[in-house]
Amino acid sequence: MVSPANISMESLNLITLVPMLIPIIGALLIIIVDLFKSEQDRSLYVMLSLLILGVDFVALMDTAGVFSKNGTIMGVFDVMLIDGLAILSQFIVVGASMLFIPLALTHKRFHEFTYPEFFALFLFMIAGFQFMVATDNLILIFVGLETASLALYTLIAMHNRDKSFEAAVKYFTMGALAAGFFSFGSMVFYALTGSVEINQIAAVLEANNYADIGFVLVGVVFLLASFGFKLSMVPFHTWTPDVYEGSSAALAGYMSIVPKIAAFVVAMRIFEFLIHSGVVWLEVILYASVVITMTMANVWALVQTDVKRMLAYSSISHAGFVMAAILIGTTQSNSALFFYWVLFSFTNLGSFSMLWISRQKNLPAHQQSDHSYNKFAGMIKTAPVAATIMALFMLSLAGLPPFALFWGKMYMISSAVTGGYTVLALIMALNSAIAGYYYLKLIVYMFMKEPIVENGGHVYSANATLSLKTIIGIAAIGTIFAFVAVNQLLEFITAFVYNSGY
Repeated sequence: MVSPANISMESLNLITLVPMLIPIIGALLIIIVDLFKSEQDRSLYVMLSLLILGVDFVALMDTAGVFSKNGTIMGVFDVMLIDGLAILSQFIVVGASMLFIPLALTHKRFHEFTYPEFFALFLFMIAGFQFMVATDNLILIFVGLETASLALYTLIAMHNRDKSFEAAVKYFTMGALAAGFFSFGSMVFYALTGSVEINQIAAVLEANNYADIGFVLVGVVFLLASFGFKLSMVPFHTWTPDVYEGSSAALAGYMSIVPKIAAFVVAMRIFEFLIHSGVVWLEVILYASVVITMTMANVWALVQTDVKRMLAYSSISHAGFVMAAILIGTTQSNSALFFYWVLFSFTNLGSFSMLWISRQKNLPAHQQSDHSYNKFAGMIKTAPVAATIMALFMLSLAGLPPFALFWGKMYMISSAVTGGYTVLALIMALNSAIAGYYYLKLIVYMFMKEPIVENGGHVYSANATLSLKTIIGIAAIGTIFAFVAVNQLLEFITAFVYNSGY
C-alpha cells in the first residue's frame, strides 16, 4: 500500500482534471455572484457561462496538444483517462454548449433563463458529461452520469409548463431505472474480475478465456439496457418524445446531441472489447438493436402530426444509425461516429432552434400542440427566410448532398461496407430513404400549401432575437459549407481515434 507521504503531486497528473474543474468552479462562481448580488440581468450570467465554456475549450485544446505529443494520459490514481475519445467527445460537449447558451438571451417569456441557478446547473451538467467520457472507471462514469442527469431533470422542469413537469418526472423515473441497471451490471463485472476499470475487466476476462460467459451475459444485458435508456434505443425509447415535447425546443435539441455523445463514448469503451473478443451473442443483440431502432423510429416518425415529436423520433433513428459504429468496431467506424455527430450537432440544434422561434405560450383551442404541421403551412409566404432555413435543415437531416449529414451518412455506410457489414449498410441506406419522406413532408407543407389565417393573422409568426438569429445562422453555415472542411475534420478525428487504439 502506498503511503500518502510517498505520493507526489506530479504523479497525480492533475492536469487531467482541469477541463472538468473549470465548469464546476464557474457554476460555484455564478452561485456566489447571485448570493451577494441577486437579481442581476441574465445577460451577465450568459456572458459568464460563455466565458467559462471558452476557457474550458482552450484547456481542452491544450490537453489535446499534450495527448498528441505523449499519447494517452492517466491521472489521479489512474482514475482519469485522457485519450482521443475523451478529447473529441469533450470538444463536442463544450462546443454544442457554447452554441446553446446564447439562446438564453432570447424572448423574455422563457422565464427559466432569469434564474442564475439555470446556468449553474447547466455548467454542473457539462462537468458531469466530461467526467463520464474522461475515465474508464465504472464508478466515476456513474458519478458523472448522475451528476449530469440530476441537473438535466431540473433544467427541464424549470421550463414551468404542465408538460415540462410531466417530462421531468418521466425522465427522472426512466433515468433512475437506467442508473439501477448500470449499477447492477457494473457489480456483476466487479464480482467476475475484481476491478471496476474497463481495461482491467477486459484483461481479466480475456485471461480467463471468458469462462464465466453466463455471468458476462447478465452484466452486458443490464449495461445494454442502461445505455438503451440513455441513447433512447428501441424498446427503451418511450420517454423520449414526451420529454422532448415537454422541454423547450432548444433544450430538446441540446438533449438530442450532448448526453448521447457521452453515452456513445462509454458504450464504445465497454462493448467494443467484448465484440472484438468474439462474443457472438453480443454482436447479434447489438445488430438487432441497431436495425430495430433505426427502422421503428422512422416508421413512428412517418405518422406524427407534430413537428417536434417527428424530430424526436428522428433523433432516435439517428442514434440507432450511429450506434452501428460500435457494432462495426473499426477505427473507420469509430471515426465516423464522431464525424457524424459533429455534423448532426449543427443540423439538429438548428432544426430545434427554428421551432423555438414560433413557440406559443397559450395554445388556441383547435391546436393540440405547439408545432403541428398545419402551423407551418404556407410558411414560404409568411416567413420566407425561416422557411428556407428550415428546409435546409430538413434536407441535411434527410442526407441529401451537398449538405452536412450527407457526408456523415456516406462515411458511416462506407465504414459498414469496409467492416464486412454489407447487409447492415443496405439497411442503413434504406432507412435514410424512408426518413427522407417525413423530412420532405414538412417542406411540402411550408412550400406547397396555403398559410392558415386565424383572427386576422397567420398561425405561424416568426419572432427571433439577434442571439437566436446568430445561432441559427452559425448552424446553417455549418450545414451548408460542411463539405469545405470534410477532409480536414476527418483527418483530425481519425488521428485522435487511431492514437487511442480504437
